[in-house]
Amino acid sequence: MARKSMDFFTQYLSIFNANQAYSFGALALVTIVFILAGAVKGVVGLGLPTISMALLALLMSPAQAAALLVIPSLLTNIWQMRPFHAVPQLCRSIGTMQIGIFAGTIAGAWLFGAPAGHAASVALGVALVAYACWGLTGRSIVISPAAQIWMGPLVGFVTGFITAATGVFVVPAVPYLQALQLSRDRLIQAMGVSFTVSTIALALGLWLNHSYSPGAAGISLLMLIPALVGMSLGRSLRQRLSVALFKQVFFCSLIVLGLYQVAAAAA
Repeated sequence: MARKSMDFFTQYLSIFNANQAYSFGALALVTIVFILAGAVKGVVGLGLPTISMALLALLMSPAQAAALLVIPSLLTNIWQMRPFHAVPQLCRSIGTMQIGIFAGTIAGAWLFGAPAGHAASVALGVALVAYACWGLTGRSIVISPAAQIWMGPLVGFVTGFITAATGVFVVPAVPYLQALQLSRDRLIQAMGVSFTVSTIALALGLWLNHSYSPGAAGISLLMLIPALVGMSLGRSLRQRLSVALFKQVFFCSLIVLGLYQVAAAAA
């Protein structure tokens, strides 16, 4: 068993080394980032793309970071959409929001191009700080069915625009979904649907801007492995840690990372 594990690890690293765009050290750091991001998602149910973008942006451009998170984010969020037979009924209430997300992401990709440069780093930092501040407040609002008719597409479009500029697709989508007063299981499922649509639209936007190469797709596929390892560790930690305390540490860490992004870009 140990020999098989070592052979698998050797093959894993050999695929990395075949891609000349990344050094061994960089790929090792990226692997650690996805293990950590997966662990966060395993504990609190979200945060894989957010923490991935926050940490990877310290190592590479936001566009490169967004390209790497596509496949791990897509497959883990499709898994989060279960039970699949309930998705059509759920989409009756959040379907227009998903159309808004897709349209906003493509429009943002066309307008902004791939997220790169100081402006993208500042936008990412601001998005992280805003998301973390909202998370720390613990506040929620209630949206009436009548307001959902126009707020759903609007929130989706704004989320898509932010996704195109930063690679982060949790704001304002997650606060809006929480305001719908869904049950816990339906909320998790709704986030899975929303994140899946966002990931597909982000991948398409990157492809339209020539920022999603076959090499990036290959590394992104491999990053599914550490992401799943991290999620497994996170689920185990969930039984031993206070989720409330973990969330506080998580959101405070995002504020620090977000402020660092803004400061580094402005320097």
